[in-house]
Amino acid sequence: MTNKPIMHATDLSRHYRQGDVTLSVLSGVNLSIEAGEKVAIVGVSGSGKTTLLNLLGGLDDADRGEVFLAEKSWHDLGASERAAWRNQHVGFVYQFHHLLGEFSALENVAMPLLIGSCSPTEARCRATQLLERVGLGDRLNHQPAELSGGERQRVAVARALVTEPSVVLMDEPTGNLDPHTAGAILNLLIELNESLNISFILVTHDPVIAAQMDRTLTLTDGLLVSENPAVV
Repeated sequence: MTNKPIMHATDLSRHYRQGDVTLSVLSGVNLSIEAGEKVAIVGVSGSGKTTLLNLLGGLDDADRGEVFLAEKSWHDLGASERAAWRNQHVGFVYQFHHLLGEFSALENVAMPLLIGSCSPTEARCRATQLLERVGLGDRLNHQPAELSGGERQRVAVARALVTEPSVVLMDEPTGNLDPHTAGAILNLLIELNESLNISFILVTHDPVIAAQMDRTLTLTDGLLVSENPAVV
């Protein structure tokens, strides 16, 4: 890892209106992530963890504050520029895989490359290589319905990493899996993080998972109030 952050957020605040009531979700969050760093974000349900991920990934806009990724602020990018920057620099993995059911595993993983104007031949080659790396070389042409839950999540991981982004944002990526499969997915993520030097920001409620990250940040009352080194 380097001392130069690949992502940093300053004074992030986000509020929502519910009738006449204003609900404050984030109230001045500051965060800095180094290249190749693994960071867990923990907190009770409703504390704003998913909202924070959406702001970091440029899927939503803060009411106040900025997020810089690879030295560019989401605030300064138009819609098309933001989409292109996100495609180049951000991968997403969710609790539910969100694969496109009518496409094969190979087509799902190749899609971010095709959206980024990669040639079909190169996209298929890179997607194949990554699917082989996550242990699905013999499942390339299977659709999601033909895959197990763990296999579908491996496809989702491959899709998030295929563009070799700067950072992967994960929202409970093992929360819908049995303990054995969840452990296998976590070990895979750690191995890929170490070999590809891609930063991971992982929202989790599981202290065992959080302990395997480089740092654990706690989100409460709209603020990151504690920062503790992970205990492995």
